Amino acid sequence: MFANLVENATLLIAGAFLLGWMLSRIVSRLGRKFRSGQRDPRDSRIRSLEAELRIAKIDLEKVTERAGDLENSLHEAKQGIESRDTVISHQQSKYDQLSADLKDSVIKTRELRAELAERATEGVRSQAKLREVETELEVAQASTEMIATGILDYPLSLEDLKLDEGDLEKHAEASKSAS
Repeated sequence: MFANLVENATLLIAGAFLLGWMLSRIVSRLGRKFRSGQRDPRDSRIRSLEAELRIAKIDLEKVTERAGDLENSLHEAKQGIESRDTVISHQQSKYDQLSADLKDSVIKTRELRAELAERATEGVRSQAKLREVETELEVAQASTEMIATGILDYPLSLEDLKLDEGDLEKHAEASKSAS
């Protein structure tokens, strides 16, 4: 009997729940029909504002996401510019150093060219002086040979310098015949 009572109570509770559910559905449908005819215009305005708010939130999310992407690309661009500036300043310092080295090299080259030109001039002068000395040496050797052969006779003392007029003529004839 106790088992029957539990079964009856369970069936009774389930039937009451099912009946309550069906009644609530019927009442809500009937209530909607009556309410839909008497809808407040503020409710439709609220719904449209809520829809606009959802659209605005979606747009805000998109714009926020795009702004984040733009900030990331801006940050990357700044890093790229900074690295390029670093490279450019490094290259500029190398250029300045190379330019200074080039100027120093040009100055040294000019100095070396001037020194080389000076040495070449000095070489030409020394060659000319050497030729002059060689010529003098040749003349001296020829004079020595002439003195040795007796063609040229230079007086060795002051008394020998006092020549007569006849001696001058003899001496002139001897030098003409030697030539």
